[in-house]
Amino acid sequence: MTKTRSRSSSASASSSESGAGSERQPPSRLGRTLYSGILMYMAIDGFQNNDKRVAVAEEKGVPMADVLVPFVTGMLFVANLGVLCWKFPRASAGALIVFFLGTTPGIHDFWTMEGEKRQANKINFCKNVALLGGALVFLEEANRHE
Repeated sequence: MTKTRSRSSSASASSSESGAGSERQPPSRLGRTLYSGILMYMAIDGFQNNDKRVAVAEEKGVPMADVLVPFVTGMLFVANLGVLCWKFPRASAGALIVFFLGTTPGIHDFWTMEGEKRQANKINFCKNVALLGGALVFLEEANRHE
């Protein structure tokens, strides 16, 4: 009798650890905080250096850069808060994906550059690809919560 109970307890414990039969927990708070810290820095830096970013976007041929740059910076800021607090996680992660897909190849097109500018943009390109990967993981996790 004792063996049966311990087996069913361990089965119950493992199903609760995997999220089966209970409400799933959000992804790691520490992981979300570390990820969001980088995005928060990017958004605040974007607001503080808006004129410079608008000039770069205009140079790259972005239409209405004076409107779109602060808009996408705001989108980054708000979507980041959504991931951090795990509020509207699907929309938040989706907005981050749109941000990185829309800005990374157009702004950090290192393959068209030479020297230090090429290296700096290659680093930013790779950083953004890694952050895009994180946003994809958060989107998948948000889909599991629904």
